Amino acid sequence: MGTLIPFKQIKQQWKAIVVALGGLAISVPLILLVGALTIGYPRAVAGAGPLSGGIIAYLVTAEGLTKAGLDNLVVIAAAILGIQGLVGLPLAGNILRRYAIKLREKIESGEFDPKRKQENYDDSPHKSLVPDKYDTSTVMLFRLFLGGFLAIVIGYYTHVSYSVWALIIGIIGAYTGFYRSRMLVRANSFGIAMAALIIYVLGSMNNVTPELFVREIPSVVLILVVGIIGIIIGASIVSKLVKWDKYLGIPVALTALFGFPGDYILCEEVARSVGKNEEQEKIIFDEILAPMLVGGFTTVTTTSILVASILVKTL
Repeated sequence: MGTLIPFKQIKQQWKAIVVALGGLAISVPLILLVGALTIGYPRAVAGAGPLSGGIIAYLVTAEGLTKAGLDNLVVIAAAILGIQGLVGLPLAGNILRRYAIKLREKIESGEFDPKRKQENYDDSPHKSLVPDKYDTSTVMLFRLFLGGFLAIVIGYYTHVSYSVWALIIGIIGAYTGFYRSRMLVRANSFGIAMAALIIYVLGSMNNVTPELFVREIPSVVLILVVGIIGIIIGASIVSKLVKWDKYLGIPVALTALFGFPGDYILCEEVARSVGKNEEQEKIIFDEILAPMLVGGFTTVTTTSILVASILVKTL
């Protein structure tokens, strides 16, 4: 995950980062507050971590719940993980479409200047420390193994989740050149790694029964509704503070519900449905893609792991 961080976009899209964090800054405390008063604090924690991100946040939460003897609540985290994208994608798409329509009107009136510097979403700021001819898939995977091993060792001695240390090691490694950008993709192992994660997720739900799932549906619905409202409120407030259009800021924050590749696909669909010709489609797509991707990296790839790791410690 750490090797996916696009450094150039982080520097240029600081508003997207601030807005995305603003959404979670309201959403997570609101879930904990309302949840503690209604369904109980442990249930609120079970949903808050996964709602703020993706599969890694779920795994951290599920592991924390199991250690706390609350494995019956893993069903809440799993349900949030499975449902949030179905809710978040259409909601973010409808709001982002409003921004795209306003952008199209500015393009047609000549108010918007489409001449922007082309971004490269794969480049790292430094060359790889390993020459290309030696950097085979096996060598890349070995370096990832070293980072994972180091994360587990540090996590054991610091009592801070190994997933947090793995993220930090990945970010530092990508920045220094020890890792290349998107290491698992370059090593042709991303698919099998995701398959392994899914198997791990299924294993964490051994104690989940249909009766338990039905019983926790009200908790899942409450967490989703409160969490989404919190994201929208937080993103709206911060968007106003940084002088950003809320119809762009809210979808950027809502990427917490689906992340990549959902954010990329959403941008394609919005640009295609709003643009009247290929030129307009390209301009709209280029304008909304960078903030949406950076928003997804901010919420799903980084912040959600930190949030989940901190919350499970409070159980």
